[in-house]
Amino acid sequence: MKASRQTTLRAPIVITGSGVHGGQPVSMTLHPAPANSGVTFLRTNLPNGHERLLEARHLAVSATALCTVIGDSESGSVATIEHLMSALAGLGVDNVCIEIDGPEVPILDGSAAAYVDAIAGVGVVEQQAWRRYVKVLRPVRVEMGKAHAEMRPYDRGFRLDVEIDFDTPVIGRQRMVFDLTPDAYRRDIARARTFGFMSDVEALWKQGFARGASLENTVALGPDGVINPEGVRWPDEFVRHKILDAIGDLSLAGAPIVGMYRSYCGGHRLNYMMLEALFADRANYAIVDMAPRRETGHAEAPAVAVAAFSPQVH
Repeated sequence: MKASRQTTLRAPIVITGSGVHGGQPVSMTLHPAPANSGVTFLRTNLPNGHERLLEARHLAVSATALCTVIGDSESGSVATIEHLMSALAGLGVDNVCIEIDGPEVPILDGSAAAYVDAIAGVGVVEQQAWRRYVKVLRPVRVEMGKAHAEMRPYDRGFRLDVEIDFDTPVIGRQRMVFDLTPDAYRRDIARARTFGFMSDVEALWKQGFARGASLENTVALGPDGVINPEGVRWPDEFVRHKILDAIGDLSLAGAPIVGMYRSYCGGHRLNYMMLEALFADRANYAIVDMAPRRETGHAEAPAVAVAAFSPQVH
């Protein structure tokens, strides 16, 4: 873990598209934001011309069925934030205000690749404030049926060890261990697409999901395998996408995590439960400030300081 400054975008980014679940067109602008402001969503185009500012934090999560939702339907919400959040976390962007005029973040091609390309197109700039981290101090475990997850201390950054196990030979059992860095994220994770089973489509439609899904934004699985003409981007694209989602969901910690996340048969709900359990006890974590200090007669060296408890971190 090295001392590093917070970052934001060099210039605004405009992205348009449709939501994978609602299918509604949406326009979204990612604005540079001041240091220590974190990631926020400005939900516009609400009834009576109202707007709502939502912090991208786990305490704002209201639903985790097939996607991650912050806010609420009555006063304004934003759904399917995980791919965009993953791209920001994967590239180390700390502060951004996302202005969005619809209820769901655009799905684009079902991965985070378009967001990564857009961010690369404008560039990322350092800010004066030093980055803070959520450092895991002791193991924390959550379970949900056969699915389980654990956060453990790990001092060399953020490592994800994700395993999935589907009762279909197209996917089967896949596992990947991934150390998060911007280069590795761009190379190994960003292009992994969301996936779904054709046998579930009608049931999902009745529940209000997948109305904007297509072969352009989803890896569709039929009884005989992948339906998409181009096939998969990696043989293990499925577990790579689960890592992509986990990075996005866990970024709702409010600061980069220093620790190891291990999950088995996880998803948005389990990722959210992990953050709830981690922050449930102050003994589980510390907010670490790596700002360098200058000592008289010595070269500048990083100083690790544990910040006092701040509700803003949550």
